Amino acid sequence: MVASLESLGKSMDSKLVIRHQPAAIGVLAVAQAAAAKIVHATRAFDPTGVAEQNAVGLALKAAGIHLQLDDSYYAVAPGKVQKPDGTPYKVYTPFFKNWFEHGWHAPVALAEGFKWFEPIECQGLPTLSALPPFVIKAGEDFALRTFERFKGRALFNYDEMRNRADKSGTSHLSHALSFGEIHPRTILAQLLDSPGHNVYRKEIAWREFYADVLWQNPESQHDYYQPRFAQMRYDKGELADQRLAAWQQGKTGYPMVDAGMRQLLATGWMHNRVRMIVASFLVKDLHLEWQQGAEWFERNLTDFDPASNSHGWQWTAGSGTDASPYYRVFNPILQGYKFDPDGDYVRKYVPELAHIADKSIHEPWLLVDGLAHGYPSPIVDHSVERDESLARLEEIKVN
Repeated sequence: MVASLESLGKSMDSKLVIRHQPAAIGVLAVAQAAAAKIVHATRAFDPTGVAEQNAVGLALKAAGIHLQLDDSYYAVAPGKVQKPDGTPYKVYTPFFKNWFEHGWHAPVALAEGFKWFEPIECQGLPTLSALPPFVIKAGEDFALRTFERFKGRALFNYDEMRNRADKSGTSHLSHALSFGEIHPRTILAQLLDSPGHNVYRKEIAWREFYADVLWQNPESQHDYYQPRFAQMRYDKGELADQRLAAWQQGKTGYPMVDAGMRQLLATGWMHNRVRMIVASFLVKDLHLEWQQGAEWFERNLTDFDPASNSHGWQWTAGSGTDASPYYRVFNPILQGYKFDPDGDYVRKYVPELAHIADKSIHEPWLLVDGLAHGYPSPIVDHSVERDESLARLEEIKVN
């Protein structure tokens, strides 16, 4: 991101202003220094962004400056896609149909001939030594190159390969979309009518659906969309805390879960299929609340998106809109066999199992030397915990 901002600054003739202070204070100070009458900004829709832009708007208004909010980070802004009666959608499939029929305008070319203000006090960028141990490549140019590589590498058969954790079958654009370095309209404008393209278009629509749901229900970022799930029995206490820590560090004894959690810690990213696997394990095998997992993801994901994070977790927990059926409990062993059939993904992130050369890596406890290099035994019995999860869900079931 530092390199991205440096590149942006150069494209602006070194007139990019960076302030390390609350937005309401910083934007007002820069607007006043520039003698601005109107400040233009891209509209935010997540709770934190809305609160920040409201604070900025009030500070500017008090100084006689108008805040003009335009466009959004989405192909179709939240609130634009509605049912015929004017209410928001709660199910993805009809939302997608309406969203697709609504359409979106083509990407707009960058205007030429900008006149930048003379330098205003800038507090600069952090040094490279202050950055986290892994650095994510960022910037519009890199995002556009990544999209071009995806089109040539995996878009055509995206419908078939996107769930394979051991293959590079996804776009790797989640960081760029999260930080606004590439607009979804730029992507959508180049998608055709083919199975791979159509499935990828639907994945973009999932992001827009969740953004719409969160905007309509801002409390759902941290609370249950379906309140009855708050009444379900969840595990608490010392053992629950120990199991949460094992999940966070990738030491549950289930290779596919642990590979995902270690990938997160090592890279700041996790394959989407694996996100569902580890989420199901936390909620339905360990009987912990989805918010505990969502908070860990927020802390560690470099592509964190508040709407996708909260409602992705709620989908798995069964408590959100268009949620996964409450009785669906992912089997972490079978998921490994299906989406990492040769064990390459697990071997990459779980070195204690690297000596296992085939698919049996997904059940190392069955091998004589499977746990010989320090890999832990499973912290729970999946079949037992699946039955327990279903029993707890049955207690809050609405007939």
